[in-house]
Amino acid sequence: MQFFKKYSLCAAVGACLCGSACAQTVADGVNTICSSPVEFQSGAYKIAGNLYLSKGFDASKKYPAIVVSHPWGGVKEQTAGLYAQRLAQKGFVTFAYDAAYYGQSEGQPRDTEDPAQRVQDIRSAVGYLASRSEVRPDAIGTLGICAGGGYTLHEAQTDPRVKAVASVAAYDVGGAFRNGITGSPVTEEQYQQTLKAAAEEWSRVAAGDKPTVFKLLPDKKDWTKDTNAFTKEAYSYYRETRGASPNAKNLCTLASFGLHAGYYPLEHMDRISPRPVLLIGGEKAESLVFSQQAYDKAAEPKELMVVPGATHFALYDKEEYVGPIVEKLTKFYGSALNVKD
Repeated sequence: MQFFKKYSLCAAVGACLCGSACAQTVADGVNTICSSPVEFQSGAYKIAGNLYLSKGFDASKKYPAIVVSHPWGGVKEQTAGLYAQRLAQKGFVTFAYDAAYYGQSEGQPRDTEDPAQRVQDIRSAVGYLASRSEVRPDAIGTLGICAGGGYTLHEAQTDPRVKAVASVAAYDVGGAFRNGITGSPVTEEQYQQTLKAAAEEWSRVAAGDKPTVFKLLPDKKDWTKDTNAFTKEAYSYYRETRGASPNAKNLCTLASFGLHAGYYPLEHMDRISPRPVLLIGGEKAESLVFSQQAYDKAAEPKELMVVPGATHFALYDKEEYVGPIVEKLTKFYGSALNVKD
């Protein structure tokens, strides 16, 4: 399809991508409850996740818990798993899972990025945690990274079981599809071209054709002088040893983009109030605009934490940023979920 040669979808919507070698996210002193992934049902699909407990876990007690949602195209072994494990070290029960269509979870066609299903997965994960004997069902928070942040903010607007919600480098897949990100705007021609291609794909698939699947991040050999810094940094995390995972395939179905066009996750941020919202974004991140938009639309109590000098992907795993962010999240959830020292 010539359209892919003319227009890099990655520049507009590929903020959360993936790769091929295993990410190192195991945190010292944190246990995984089971030797095989925990499973729960989310609509029609069985979802796989990892449940994390602190070293001092006491089975006779109940703990506050946090659902952690991964970026677009990511899996639980990457940045979501890192944050889940670090927060488990602080005494929370945490849960990182593979969204439907990704990793070890069910869902066909594979590598579909469906906003409605992503929100359903978070809602189902909250229910799953609430059912566990070690969790206080009245003390559940949610956290999302990148696109997982956009979905998490959206889900909390209509789920009062979520007592506190936070995002790290939040990314609005709908806004990015329509308008692009800072430094990589989408023209009206590009928007219409992509929308037309997605609509034609829907018809082909309905007629029995196999889904069109393409790489979210181009191979280095395909980079040009126009390949932007955002794409290059994404590659360094998702497709190199820094953060790549064999369970993340760096793929997306073309039909996914038609689902993004009408998605507006930040429009009703005020509905979360009086539950607290914490938005964390990098000062140099192209995605910071989404955290700012979410903050502007939210009602109190709310906070926007802009991390000096940080880019979008630096917030995924760079210790100079992750460490202070985890401390901030610990205080945020500790207060909101009534954690006693």
